[in-house]
Amino acid sequence: MLRLTLAREAHWLDLPMGVRLLVEPLSTALMVAARTDPELRALPSGSPDDAVAVAFAKAIATRAITAWEGVGDATGAPLKVSPEGIAALLDLWPMFEQFQTDYVARGLELDAEKNVSAPLPSGPSAGASATARPAKRAARTARRS
Repeated sequence: MLRLTLAREAHWLDLPMGVRLLVEPLSTALMVAARTDPELRALPSGSPDDAVAVAFAKAIATRAITAWEGVGDATGAPLKVSPEGIAALLDLWPMFEQFQTDYVARGLELDAEKNVSAPLPSGPSAGASATARPAKRAARTARRS
């Protein structure tokens, strides 16, 4: 069953080291905007998947993060949210991994839900009907060389 959440307001996302991000819901509009991000489109054709994944995550984060807590400059003074700051934050592996897991992956769970079937008592194909006619005779054994 599709579980539709009608609440569409921003929420706080907790990351390591006391960092908190106020993020907008991961919507279709946000994903489409991220896919057309100039930084993502500027990647050379045939770029490795990991480079594309990092650029895509940064494009999503730039559009989703509206405020943060626990992020400061070298002297400890709080930093304002900016595309450069978001990119620097996601260059830190623990921050990137937590953002991917708690925000991007959770938002994409809805996409995954549409690809599953209801479980059947005796396996995934127990209730399926045959679509091909039975073979007329058994296949011959392959020759040995």
